[in-house]
Formats: sequence, structure tokens, C-alpha cells
Amino acid sequence: MNHRRKIVAVMAGLAAATMLMTGCSSANSNANSGEGAVLTVGMPNGTQTENQSPFATGSSALSLGYAFVIYEPLMMVNDAKPSEDPLPWLADSVDWNDDYTQAVITPHDGVTWSDGEDFTADDIAFSIQLRIDNEALNTAALPYESVESDGDAVTVTFSAPQFVNQAKLYDLLIVPEHIWKDVDDPTTWTNTEPVGTGPYTLKSWTPQAATVVARDDYWGGEPEVPEIRYSSYNDNNALTTALTTGEAQWGWTFIADYENVYIAKDPEHNHQYAAAGLGIDALFLNNEEKPFDDLAFRKALNMVVDRENLVKVATSGVNPALTNVTGLPLPAGEDFLADAFAGQDFEVDVEGARQLLTDAGYTWNGEQLVDPDGTDVTFTLINPAGWNDYLTALDLIKTAAAELGAVATVEAGNQDAWFADVIPPGNFQASLHWTDGGATPFDMYADMMDGAQYQPLGTPANWNFGRFQNDEATAAFAAYASASDQAERDAALETIQQVFVDEVPALAIWSRPATAQYSTANYVGWPSEDDPYNQPQPTGSQAAQILMKLTPASE
Repeated sequence: MNHRRKIVAVMAGLAAATMLMTGCSSANSNANSGEGAVLTVGMPNGTQTENQSPFATGSSALSLGYAFVIYEPLMMVNDAKPSEDPLPWLADSVDWNDDYTQAVITPHDGVTWSDGEDFTADDIAFSIQLRIDNEALNTAALPYESVESDGDAVTVTFSAPQFVNQAKLYDLLIVPEHIWKDVDDPTTWTNTEPVGTGPYTLKSWTPQAATVVARDDYWGGEPEVPEIRYSSYNDNNALTTALTTGEAQWGWTFIADYENVYIAKDPEHNHQYAAAGLGIDALFLNNEEKPFDDLAFRKALNMVVDRENLVKVATSGVNPALTNVTGLPLPAGEDFLADAFAGQDFEVDVEGARQLLTDAGYTWNGEQLVDPDGTDVTFTLINPAGWNDYLTALDLIKTAAAELGAVATVEAGNQDAWFADVIPPGNFQASLHWTDGGATPFDMYADMMDGAQYQPLGTPANWNFGRFQNDEATAAFAAYASASDQAERDAALETIQQVFVDEVPALAIWSRPATAQYSTANYVGWPSEDDPYNQPQPTGSQAAQILMKLTPASE
């Protein structure tokens, strides 16, 4: 069986498919530019700190999304249809060997950095070497072994097969060697004058907003959107107001009753698109500290959470409820569901959960649940302030825990601290967090429970924030990633699902479609159910693709 997979660019087709420039002037002129309406992107992320690094989790550039129009990936992965071949971008092709331990990357010719320097294969090799030399920058946790450039080719070698991680290689943002090679510590550098290959450059920055302007020398053609303002609102409610009034025309925030609150305000132009996938939101549990170091309590809490009600109340039905005990979103994950779990759905069973706790040695002091060590069962649920859907869900989970006699407290924390000091080092008891999607459920499960991503408490982790360890599951993840045929992958995935169901490393809560709101008043060409060329959010590498597809609404 030939497992060689080569992604080859036909650049004329690329230009026609994704970068066709109409050459028309915009009829929607802006008083300040005369070339087209300013596009305002809104995110509910509060006051920002000046950091334009495309590596630093929580940097302003990544938080608001403008990193993805300054810097670009090797290939453009369609997260709305992740099984599709990626679209060539900075790389014309990526050629994998038979066991997916080595990839040869051919860069696109004619690309320049925003300071006028030529983009070369050396820039790709350097960007990968940065991640090899600085573990904190390897946020995709790819097991690099080496990288080298030779003429117009870059060869990257991995210490393990990367069949399941191909998209993570394609998604890597590339930085200029001639700038970053002189940086003393790339893990802390704030990069206040970013230089990228993307269609936009940074014009101005404040703690509330960043403005980028279109390049007239961009290798893919000149963007039709001349200027983008990335505004950071204090919370979901503030951004909802901005979107409904038209102050912001693109963003993502949870809007309760969005049909009436947002769409109905301008039904001709206001749109919300949710691109389905295999990602979910899960309640990550700290498996190394009370009360979640005890399997019996993890199981009991899992048994009393009413997922249908969570979706109805916390997301207004936007996020589809998870029904199967494996946590797989259905029907998207139907082909990956092990036969052993077909038809096994979540059911709320308070009585059964309390009996399980009794059998495990728990008791009650009045209404208070007491663990086998004689300690009252209490825990804190934490997520950032302003994340209304998450916080509402935490309140409902708190109520569910009370059915067991456990006392939970909901804490609305600081977003920057949550990203930096709470989630990565495991400084929490329970917190809602998303998982990646991908073409298979590998990432969904691995993000919650792969022992290969385990880090001791206090040491920042890229995933497996709950510090779950199970040798059988870890081996199954490795087997899935290195399997030579589908039957081997199916067997490994069944083991992963069995461990997830039996050990409850995290609580699968609801499906997580990639959702965004956008207005067609000034620009058209957005991804949609009718044209799912990518997911619609502004905070991902697909943002450059979307912007290069937009044209003035009058054309």
C-alpha cells in the first residue's frame, strides 16, 4: 500500500480559486481612506498588552487575530472540511515519505517579506529550527528530529510518524530569519515591529485596538480590504452590542438567542456561520489533585451533568449537544465510533451516581459529601470573566455537583492569567477548555488524555492540561499515529475510546463548531454553509485566505 502523499500546487489555479483580484475600486468608500470601507474585527478579550509575537500564547497579535494576516502558514487547511487536501500557500508542495516520518517542503517562489527581503527555503528551515531549539515555541508539540534546507527544498524529519499531525505542520506560521536570528530570547521577545509575508502590516497599536493596512506588494495580489481595525471589547456583551449595531463587522462571541438579538437587527447583512467539525468543549479535570484524583468522583460527576440542558441554557442551542458516551460529536464522528459504544448515550442518573460514591467509601455529613479520607468534597470551577457561555455552563455544573453533596464555587478569572498561569501549569481543579478538531478524532482525544503530552504540575503543558496518565491509552495514541493501515487505526481508536469512557479523564460537554458573525454590508465572499471553503473565525491561519476572498459588496 502506498502511503506517499504529495500536495502539489497549481499556482494558476490557486490564484483563480483564492486570490482573484477584481481590480475594481470600492463603491463603499470610507471617509478616511477613499479606497474602501475599514473592516472592524471584534474580539471580547479585554485590555491587551503590547506583544506582536506569533509564538506567544495570549500575545495581542494572536489574541485578536492580526498575527494571521501578518504571518502565514505553509498550507491552508480547510477546517470546515478537514479531510480535504490543503491549499498550497507559502509552500507549493509537501511530499511525505511512506511512514510519515519525513516531509520535503518546496517553498513558493516570488514571495517577499513586508520589508522587501526575499522569502526563501532558509526561512522555513529557520522557523522550524526555532521550534526545535525552544520547546516553548513548539506549541503543536511536534516531535522534530532535524530540519535542513538544500536549495529550494526543506527536509524536516520527525522522531515518530506524523500521519495524524500533517495539518499541524501545514499550519506553522513562518517568520523571517534575517529578523529573528538576532533575537536573544525568542520565547519572550515582544516583536513590536512585526515583519511577515502576509497581506497586511501593522500600522498602529493601543491596548484597545490594533490597525493593519494592506500591502501593495503582497505576493498574492493587493487585498480589496484596505484597512482592518482589530478592536478588543471587555466582554461578550460589549462585543455583541458592537456586532448588532454594525460597529464591528466580523468577530466571534457567544450571542444568546442570536437569531433575534443579532440576525434580526439586519437580516439582509448579518450572518452567523458555524462550521462543523470534530472539536469539542470539555471540562478539564485536574487528575492529580482532590477531588478529581479519584475515579469514582470523576465518574459520579459525569453521571449527573445534563448536557442537553447545558446546550439549551448556556449556548442557546448553538453548540450541538454531545450524546454518545465516547464524547464524539455525531453525526460528524459516526465513521470513527467503535461498535462497542454504538447507541450508548449519556443519561443523567443522580441516584446511580450517589450509589457509586457510596460503594467507593464516600459518606455524607448532612448534605455535605465527604470523601473516604474524611475530607469535605469541594472544588473550584474557573474560566475567564466575560466568557458568558462557559460561565453559565459552570454554574449549571455547580448545581449538578450539589446533587451529589459536593460544594463547587465558580470563579471568573482574568483571561491573560488563565491562558498563562492557570491552564498550562495545571493550576486549577476544573475548567472548560476546547479541543482541536482535525480530520480524525485523534486530536480531540489526545488534547484531553495523551500521556505523551504529560507535564508535571507546575510545568506548562501544551495539552493534557488535566495531567491524565494511562499507559494503555498512551500506547494506543502512538499506535494510531504510526499505524500502516486503517484496521490498526480502528483498533487503537477503540482502545482510546474505551479508556475515555472507563477513566473519565475529562467531561465531554458539547460539540464545538467554529463559529463567527460577519456582515455583508460592505464586503462579500465570506465562508458559509453554501461556500464552506474554510471556517469563518478571524483568529486562525485561514484569516488571510478569507480576506483575500472578500470583495466590496457593490461589485
